[in-house]
This record gives sequence, structure tokens and C-alpha cells, in this order.
Amino acid sequence: MMDTSHYERRHSRWYEQLLLGLPFQLLGLLVVLLLPGLERWGWEFWLRLQETHSNTLIAIAFSFISSVLTQRRMSRFPGAHIAAYILPTVTSMFMLSVAFLFFTREGYSRQVLFEGYLLTLVWCFGGYFLGRRFRQLKIAMVPLGEASNLASLNGIDIRPLLGPKLEGVRYDGVVADLRSPELTPEWERFLARCTLNRIPVYHVKQLSESLTGRVQIDHLAENEFGTLLPNPLYAGFKRLIDMFAVLLTLPITLPLMLLTAIAVKVDSPGPVLFTQQRVGQGNRNYTIYKFRSMCEDSEKEGAQFAQAGDMRVTRVGRVIRKSRLDELPQFINVLKGDMSLIGPRPEQRAFVEQFEEEIPFYIYRHVVKPGISGWAQVVQGYASDADDTRVKVQHDFYYIKHFSLWLDVLIVFKTLKTILTGFGAR
Repeated sequence: MMDTSHYERRHSRWYEQLLLGLPFQLLGLLVVLLLPGLERWGWEFWLRLQETHSNTLIAIAFSFISSVLTQRRMSRFPGAHIAAYILPTVTSMFMLSVAFLFFTREGYSRQVLFEGYLLTLVWCFGGYFLGRRFRQLKIAMVPLGEASNLASLNGIDIRPLLGPKLEGVRYDGVVADLRSPELTPEWERFLARCTLNRIPVYHVKQLSESLTGRVQIDHLAENEFGTLLPNPLYAGFKRLIDMFAVLLTLPITLPLMLLTAIAVKVDSPGPVLFTQQRVGQGNRNYTIYKFRSMCEDSEKEGAQFAQAGDMRVTRVGRVIRKSRLDELPQFINVLKGDMSLIGPRPEQRAFVEQFEEEIPFYIYRHVVKPGISGWAQVVQGYASDADDTRVKVQHDFYYIKHFSLWLDVLIVFKTLKTILTGFGAR
């Protein structure tokens, strides 16, 4: 009989599931539904629900469930500090509910809906702070092969094992280089026993990807024959979202574009718009539109990266590049179908040809539409040379591999933060 005395489920994540999982959220749903209703309509309002009551409660329920689901999905991605996104997530979901009720002319109680909104915020923040003690993962590491490189990563407690057994510490999982030739039969039996006892076993690249938000592809086999193919159903849905978002925000963006155009024209001689050939989906060229932020003929000597403190950037250009106002004309590219709001940033053909020679599988980033903002932009910032671009491509591969609504929502929130802070501008 197999001895499992050293292979107990030595991790405490089930406490978090008990406290903050489905039972906790169901209790929260009851709280945000009942307390505002009781305060406004009395103890027996559920016995004689009117249309106004039902509409309000359905809106609160939808907003609460959507907020919790979105936060849980976003928390799976690297760098998603959920505490920073609770307020915008909850606010967005309740605004969406209010917009639906307003345009459908359905009756609802503003007071009850607002109280439900406040209680949802309190519940989400409370759940976050209750679960903080469980968020520092403890991972046991098999100290062979590339697994030793994980010791330098932040955001996780990785402890090397002295031998093929778990003792003393509660671990949330085990990480190993499963392709290492140094992995002996004794270590392999240890990993098998961990799996049998429901202790997660991670391959080193799987864990590195989840911590860094980067996917490294140096060999074709690492693509797993289709892992980086985006979901075609979501790609079509995303196209509809892009068009709807651009058209919906036109009342705000059009005045901003007009003011920016005037400022660019007054500040320096030359055209207001800057057009350039970029490489898009399918490795095809298209014309990109931006407000001119550099002096006229800034690239007369050929394509080159913008550098920090670049002398070619005009006075107005520094402001609009930092605030990303220079990107607004790319809404035209989104409507034309050349670009998406979210995706890898497009490059010039000269750079693409250079990077294809230097970076393995660089061209694979063209499998999706380029975007005005993207995962690499909000995580890494501006790439100013080939080394930075190599890292940026790894971020792009991560985005393509995890191509989903949840990652796009996280990028939108990070983009708003980037606009406010000017992170990555050159």
C-alpha cells in the first residue's frame, strides 16, 4: 500500500473557498437585496412585489453577480491588484443596469438601487480584506532544471525541497521542470503521489507565465499546436463591442479631438494628422491615423524608436502623448476594421522585418487585430529597442493565449490608470 503520510493536502486554500467562495457570495447577494428593500418598503415587501420592486431587485442582483464574477476572473491574471478595481467594476455594472432601466423606461427605486450599490462595495472590499491572508501562495519547488529560476520572481513564496517529501509547511502546490532530464524516478513518484492527494503540480513555464504575464516561445512545440489561436466567437463579439464603444463615446471624444487638432495646428507647422503604414492582422499593411506629436519630417531619415526626452516631440506633443490624446484618431481605424480597442500595438513594416529575424515567432502576434491599447502597454510600457520588444512580444503572446473578455476588461481599467499617470509615454 502506498504511504501517503507525507502527501496530505498541505495547503490552506480551502479556507478561502469556505470563507470567500460560493456560500460567502450567496450570503452577500441576500444582504444587498434584502437590506435596502426592508429599509425602503418594509418587512413584507417580498409578499407583494410590484413591478418597481422586481426591476430594482433584478438590477441589484445582476450588478452584484457581474461585479463578483468580473473580479474573480480578473484576479487570475498577473498584476491584477483587485482592490484597485473593485470601485470601477462595481460602479460600471450598476451604471450598466441604470442605463438599461433608463432606456427601456422601466420603473425602479433610485434609493434602493443606490443602497444596493453601497452594500455591494462594502461586501466586495470586505471579502478582499478577509481573503488577504490567503493570497500569498506557498509553492514547494523541486530544485532541478529551470525550476530554480523561479526563486527570483515576486508575488509568491517559493521554497526549495530538500528531498521528495513534504513536511512541516502547508503548501498550495508543487512546481517542477517536468521536462528536465535530471528528474529522477524518485522525484517522478513524488509528483505522482502529490497529484493523487490533490496537491496541484505545476510545470515551471506554466507558473512563470501566470506570475509574469509573459509567454515565451522559442520552439514550435511550445505552442502546443493551437494554444495561441484566439477564440473566433469572441473575436466576432469583440468587433461588435469595439464599434459600439467608439460610437457611444463620440459625444465626448469628438470635442476632445477638435480641441487637440486646434492645439497641434497652433503649436507647430505641419499637418494636424500623422499617417503612417503599419502592419496589422494577417501581416497586412494599413494606414494608421494619429494626431501629430512630433515636428514635421521627424522620420525623414527613416523609421526609428521614440526615446525618453526625444527632441522631435513638440510642446503639445508631450502633453497629448502622455495623456494618449494623440491616439484618438485611431477610432477611425477601429470603425474601418483595421484595429481593435484592445490588442498588440502595431509596428512599422521596417521594424517587423527586423524583429522577424531576431525574435522567434514574432510574426505570430499578427494573428489578432492590433489595438489602441494592449497588455504589453499597460504592464511594460513603451518598447524603445529590440530587447524591450522581445519582452513586449512575450506579453503579446500571453494576451493572445488568454484572449477573453475578462482580460480585455482588466486592460481597460489599467489603461485608464495609465492615462491618469502617463505611464510608459515617450
